[in-house]
Amino acid sequence: MTQLSSICVYCGSSAGDDPIYAEFAARLGKIMGKAGVGLVYGGGAIGLMGITARSVMTAGGHVTGIIPQFLREREVMLETAHELVVTEDMHERKRIMFERSDAFVALPGGIGTLEELVEMMTWAQLGRHRKPVLIANINGFWDPLIALLRHMAGAGFIRRGFEVNYIVVDSVDQVLPKLREAIERAIEPAPAVEPMPIADL
Repeated sequence: MTQLSSICVYCGSSAGDDPIYAEFAARLGKIMGKAGVGLVYGGGAIGLMGITARSVMTAGGHVTGIIPQFLREREVMLETAHELVVTEDMHERKRIMFERSDAFVALPGGIGTLEELVEMMTWAQLGRHRKPVLIANINGFWDPLIALLRHMAGAGFIRRGFEVNYIVVDSVDQVLPKLREAIERAIEPAPAVEPMPIADL
């Protein structure tokens, strides 16, 4: 992973009650499209999912929707996406979303969004990937989760050496710069280690 060419965005199939969620999603899609950063997402046409995808496409960006067969009608699949991948189940969907993405961004959403976000954080904690995970904390939406993660660490359930690495932003303009910074850090070579002197026997 040497550049930010595609972002997996997790978000709700609802737009939520606060108009700022939709405004953030639309702005993020526009920024991604103009920057040539593709969107990988759950394939839905409604809610924040649809807003983000349409905004990326309007700005000239590429959109890949990945959706399991049983959700095609419930989430109303976005037929106009550049690429649509219909999977057999949720496990295949999440695997392909992971493989197709250089980074992960969580906008506001429900249980599904939370589950996808936490899974990527868990995989990173276990050393399965070094792709950045970013929480878009719009109007403090994710404050309870961030507080819970700190509580877990304080209570001794997230041990030293197994910290959960994630980025938190509250401004849409911070998303791409923060992800690029994280990618650069991830590919930096490890510092040289001086060889240990061999003691005389």
